Amino acid sequence: MKNLIRRYWHILRRPSAHLSFGLLTIGAFIAGILFWGGFNTALEAANTEQFCTGCHEMRDNVYQELQGTIHFTNRSGVRAKCADCHVPHNWTDKIARKMQASKEVWGKIFGSIDTREKFEEKRLELATHEWNRFKANNSLECRNCHLYQSMDFTRQSKRAVDAHSTQLASGEKTCIDCHKGIAHRLPDMSGVR
Repeated sequence: MKNLIRRYWHILRRPSAHLSFGLLTIGAFIAGILFWGGFNTALEAANTEQFCTGCHEMRDNVYQELQGTIHFTNRSGVRAKCADCHVPHNWTDKIARKMQASKEVWGKIFGSIDTREKFEEKRLELATHEWNRFKANNSLECRNCHLYQSMDFTRQSKRAVDAHSTQLASGEKTCIDCHKGIAHRLPDMSGVR
């Protein structure tokens, strides 16, 4: 047995002496496909509503609030899931967002929002991070579903028409500037400009 392990270890240390370059190339190609497929499968699994609400911090706080909004239940039956608003659709932006979200895992591990009271204490900070992200990307996640070009101004209030046709159209403002608290309850904003 010891000789067999030693023999395979020797082959692994110097594979080109025992295996053809073509076989190594095909093996590396197959290993790359398996890695890429596994990585993308894990990435997509981490974008499901079931994954997002798997921890009680999200399920018991923000997910409960979402269920009472038009983004969850409406006459058309179209539902925005967590990833629709919190994960960009472009692959490179999605990877960058997932790297940012790794800090949220630390919050889970160290229990910084593991009770309702702790969550409420950090709610403004958490919301501000999201609002800043939306502001920086021109509310891209909103615009994935809500197209300015498809807005029917005849079915909007005068105030909405005024805002959408001037500020939104000119790029002066973006969706999140006016629509904070549309899917989740606003944090305590006392003392905030």
